[in-house]
Amino acid sequence: MKQLRLSRIAVLFAAIGFAAAPELTNIAANQAYAQESMRPEIGRIVQAAGELYRAKKFREALSKIHEADSVGGKTVNENFTIERMRLSIASAAGDNDTVIRSAETIVSANKLGGKEQLQMIQVLANAYFKAGNFGKAAQWYNRYYADGGTDQSLRPYLIQAMSQSGDSAKAMKEINAELAADEKSGRTPSLTNLEYLANDALKRKDMATYSSALEKMVSFHGKKEFWVNLLNNIERKPGYSERLKLDLMRLKLALGQITKTSDYMDMSLFAIQAGYPAEAIKVIDAGYKAGALGEGKDADRHKRLRDMANKTQTETQSGLAASEAEAKAAKDGNGLVNIGYGYVTGGQVDKGLAMMEEGIAKGGLKQEEDAKLHLGVAQLQAGKKANAIKTLKTVRGTDGTADLARYWIIYANQSGK
Repeated sequence: MKQLRLSRIAVLFAAIGFAAAPELTNIAANQAYAQESMRPEIGRIVQAAGELYRAKKFREALSKIHEADSVGGKTVNENFTIERMRLSIASAAGDNDTVIRSAETIVSANKLGGKEQLQMIQVLANAYFKAGNFGKAAQWYNRYYADGGTDQSLRPYLIQAMSQSGDSAKAMKEINAELAADEKSGRTPSLTNLEYLANDALKRKDMATYSSALEKMVSFHGKKEFWVNLLNNIERKPGYSERLKLDLMRLKLALGQITKTSDYMDMSLFAIQAGYPAEAIKVIDAGYKAGALGEGKDADRHKRLRDMANKTQTETQSGLAASEAEAKAAKDGNGLVNIGYGYVTGGQVDKGLAMMEEGIAKGGLKQEEDAKLHLGVAQLQAGKKANAIKTLKTVRGTDGTADLARYWIIYANQSGK
C-alpha cells in the first residue's frame, strides 16, 4: 500500500519567504540609530547602504554594507547595528546564507527585548528551514517555543523540520499532541498532521490508526482521493465481510467512484442476486448514461444484462403480493426488511421504509446490523437525512457494517442530502 502524498515542503518554502520581523529590519530606524551611535566612517557606509536599499538596488546595498567589515576597532554596538542593517538588506536580496549569519550574530548578542528576540529567533529558524538545514531549523523552532514563543503557525515547520532531519519520533509526539488539542477544543485538525499520522501508522503496520487517520482526513478534508483510499482500505481490514460488497458499491456509486464498465456490471449483478432488480436497473441506466455500457464490442452483453434485470423486476413484481403476505406472517422480520428495501429502490419510498422499520422491530433477523444499515441508506435516499443519521449511528459490528454506517454519515453531512 502506498504512502499518502504529504504536503510539499515547497509549499512551506513559499509561505515562509525571506521576510524578517519589520520592527527589527526597518532601514530608516537602523540608519537613524547608526548616525546617533556610530563613528562617522561607519555611519556613512550604513547611510549609503540604506539609500541603495530604498532604490531597490539590494545587491549593491549588500556589497556596500559589507564594506563596514573592513573598518577596524568596531564596538559591540556598532557590530550589532551593522548586522541589523545587513539582515534587512540580505532579506530583500534573497541572500539566505547572509540572513542566517546576521540573525545568529544578533540573537547571540542578546541585546533585543523579549518580543524582538523571539522574532529574531523565528527569522533564524525560518532561514535554516529555507536552506534545507532541517536539524538546525528544528533546534531554533524549539528554542523559540522554549523561550516563550506562542505563534502556533510555526508548528508545521517544526514538525516538518524534525521529520526531515530524521527525528520522526519527536515529530509524531508533536503531531499527536496537536491532534489531541484539536479534538479537545473542537478545531479542525490540519491535513498535514493527519497525513503524517496515516503514513507513520502505515510504516508501523498499525492499521487501526491508519484507518482512523483516513477517516478523519475524509471527515475534515473530504477530497475525492481521500475517499478512494478510505473505501479501498475497508476491504483490507481484518474481519471485513465479503457479503458487504454490494453495500460498499452503493457508497462508491453515491461518491462517483463507480466509473468502469466492469463496476457497473458487477454492481447490477450483485443487486439482482440480492433480490433488488429495480436497483440493478438504476445502476445499468446510470452506466448507459455515462457511456460505460452500451458501447463497444460488448454492447450486446450489456443489453442482455439490462434485459435480464427488467425481466427479473417483472417477475418480482408479479409475485410481490404473495411475498409480502408471507413476510408479514413470518415469525421474523427478514422478509419485511428485504421487501421493504426493494420497494424503496423501486420508488415506493414511504411504503418501503415502513416495512423495513416493521421488520427490524419484529426481530429475529439473520443480520440485524445489515438491516439497520440498509434502513439508514434507504432513509438517506428518501431525503430523510436526520432520520438516516439517527439510524446509522445505531449500527454496530466489526465486520464492516459499522464502518460503512459511519462513512454514510460523513457522506450525508458533506453532500447536504
